[in-house]
Amino acid sequence: QLQAFGGGLVQAGGSLKLSCAASGRNFSSNAMGWFRQTPGKERDIVAAISWTGRTIYYADSVKGRFTISRDNAKNTVYLQMISLKPKDTAVYYCAAALGNYVDIALNAYNYWGQGTLVTVSS
Repeated sequence: QLQAFGGGLVQAGGSLKLSCAASGRNFSSNAMGWFRQTPGKERDIVAAISWTGRTIYYADSVKGRFTISRDNAKNTVYLQMISLKPKDTAVYYCAAALGNYVDIALNAYNYWGQGTLVTVSS
């Protein structure tokens, strides 16, 4: 129901824009989030956005570099990433929360996309 795409290989300092398209269900009333995970580590939240788009959360590690946005008419959420660093290398997942408002807890999200790999080379 959620499909993330847009990942790839980019050099440090470069940019990528991830998209997460929903199908089969309307997520316009759900808060949405982007998470990332590297092998052997927990899945961490990167950014989250409320259903209206008015409230946004960013992890400290990406503030000022990543921008989350959504287009409810297209049932799609985006993650614009600039000034990428090698430590941003991970599989990125989009997810929809049960509630309307921003939540940074992993267990608040019960719809997950399949993940898209972002690799940042030094």
